[in-house]
Amino acid sequence: MIKDITIGQYFPGDSVIHRLDPRVKIVLAILYIAFLFIIQTAAAYLFALAVTFILVRLTKIPLKMYLRGLKPLLFILIFTAFLNVFYSTGEPLVKFWIFTVTSEGIKNAIFMMLRIFMLVIATSMLTYTTSPIVLTGGLERLLSPLAKIKIPVHEFSMMMTIALRFIPTILEETDKIMNAQKARGADFETGGLIKRAKALAPILIPLFISAFRRADDLATAMECRCYTGSGEGRTHYVSYSMSSADYVSLLVLAAMIAAAVFLNFVTVMGF
Repeated sequence: MIKDITIGQYFPGDSVIHRLDPRVKIVLAILYIAFLFIIQTAAAYLFALAVTFILVRLTKIPLKMYLRGLKPLLFILIFTAFLNVFYSTGEPLVKFWIFTVTSEGIKNAIFMMLRIFMLVIATSMLTYTTSPIVLTGGLERLLSPLAKIKIPVHEFSMMMTIALRFIPTILEETDKIMNAQKARGADFETGGLIKRAKALAPILIPLFISAFRRADDLATAMECRCYTGSGEGRTHYVSYSMSSADYVSLLVLAAMIAAAVFLNFVTVMGF
């Protein structure tokens, strides 16, 4: 299960999405998430699903990598669908004991699962196609106007990117500790919830020690390289500039949002 978590990983490539300006990709990801919450009808969801798969193909990253990142969220997807199916108001289709299945509940369950599915893929696409260093630079430039009101934009961007960068490292360390504990006879897969929670104690203690040791090593390495944060006169190694592809991407997303608003009034297959 831990190996299936792909949050924070970066896959080098030369696709159209990889070459976009990081500031544009951050804005596109935010607007795309807003776009997913605008759509309400089956036609709009089908349109969004088609766009999502087109974007996945444009990244040239296999679809199975995106689906692999969804495995840890299967419980959330199933639980969300269960709540929507049995606890939504509408015309009853099936009723047994205290549960009532309604047509509105089935529709809400399908829509909610599709929304979570596309939401995870959209956010994964940002980290899959943008390296942590580039993501830090893009986020810092995007939030640079806030520095005028004394908000530590550089430190905030660096903190977020370091946290995102170390998610795969921490997961890999957790997997190693679990394998070492299993080799010594530890059992993490049988028993009730309380027993499994107690079995995690031998994992959490060395994991916290390892995380603090890595943080100390990183701080030492940054100090040895004379890192002082965003001081006066600090320059950037890479300068970002908008290309025609970036402007086209923004226009395409604006057209998508307009199409979603229109499709909200269209019904498909009785929905």
